[in-house]
Amino acid sequence: MDFCAIDFETATHERNSACEMGICVVENGVIVKTQTWLIKPPSFPYFHPRNIDVHGITPKEVQNAPTFEEIWHEAENLMYGNLMIAHNAGFDAGVLRSCLDYYGFFKPKINYLCSISLAKKSWKDLPKYGLKSLAEQHNIQFNHHRAGADAEVCAKISLLAFERLMLTRNEEVSEVMKKNLKIL
Repeated sequence: MDFCAIDFETATHERNSACEMGICVVENGVIVKTQTWLIKPPSFPYFHPRNIDVHGITPKEVQNAPTFEEIWHEAENLMYGNLMIAHNAGFDAGVLRSCLDYYGFFKPKINYLCSISLAKKSWKDLPKYGLKSLAEQHNIQFNHHRAGADAEVCAKISLLAFERLMLTRNEEVSEVMKKNLKIL
């Protein structure tokens, strides 16, 4: 099983305002790397107070950070050829698309899957399917709303879900989750 889990935090309601990106790379069913970047968003120095309340990232923390444009090639290399998984994938895929559009990058053809739909298929009767709830359900500790930590927990939950569904190869995921797979 090979995939990458991805997560973004944003500075404002604008989808292109990524202020942190996390990618967790899984190869042969094992987490091999988690990378996190603080990002100076186009809105800098403006951050909406509500966004700061969620993730705790302030303009001061990103004032000397690279822009998305400066980190994209490194991030893309980690994602290359992989299935992308995100918790609430519509949001994260939207942020990625908006950042790529803003900086004029070509959008790679990446299949992505939402770990919420994967969790609902794996554990049918849970009261909640938020990342924090699923992590608590599986006794996984993490620093919620920080991109690298969220991406890694998304990867861990996805691996547990694949195990529960007895999926061991990407082709099996494509078959079982085909209604839920989308293209970036």
